[in-house]
Amino acid sequence: MSIEENIKTVKNNLPEGVTLIAVSKTKPACDIQEAYDLGVRDFGENKVQELVDKYDKLPHDIRWHLIGHLQRNKVKYIVGKVHLIHSLDSVRLLNEIEKQYKQSNAVCNALIQINIGKEDSKTGIYLENLEELIKNCEQCTNVKIKGLMAVIPKGNEEICRNYFRQMKDIFESLRQRKFKNIEMKILSMGMTHDYQYAIEEGSNMVRVGEGIFGKRNYNNK
Repeated sequence: MSIEENIKTVKNNLPEGVTLIAVSKTKPACDIQEAYDLGVRDFGENKVQELVDKYDKLPHDIRWHLIGHLQRNKVKYIVGKVHLIHSLDSVRLLNEIEKQYKQSNAVCNALIQINIGKEDSKTGIYLENLEELIKNCEQCTNVKIKGLMAVIPKGNEEICRNYFRQMKDIFESLRQRKFKNIEMKILSMGMTHDYQYAIEEGSNMVRVGEGIFGKRNYNNK
């Protein structure tokens, strides 16, 4: 199927109030431009260098989302370019983001990434360390937390739904509390193969790559 057909299919599956992030990692600027011309405005990238390269080649009203692991030494390159960082997962990273954005007198909107399955192969904070990160977020002036993100372990529908439900419970429990600099507006979970389950379990932001652009070609960046 074409990018146009894929976008129509995905959008037809999205209820009102759910934001689609078209995950464009490894895809050329021309593919992103095609999706843009079809009305998509939110695009997700995993790597800072790739995002910065594309930022300069594409329309500046695109909302770029950094969804991959963010190294502290790369933060300075995305100040002023990224609409939302999905992968805040440590106090050390938080401190670097706060420092770099403060220097530029800019505000960073971010999601806390939770490693809900405690997988060694994935980044994200463990649940037992969440409160410490939240306390540090409350001390910031230039970082604003807008919600949570998760990449769940692979599994069947029952396993997926179980992890999505756990995330929704955490999200709701935080939403009931009062914080400084923190609000629970966005729950970013669900990708190409499980986003419909995620939406049914409470996600309001999904990250779809292959379901829009087709298989990734890691040799053609």
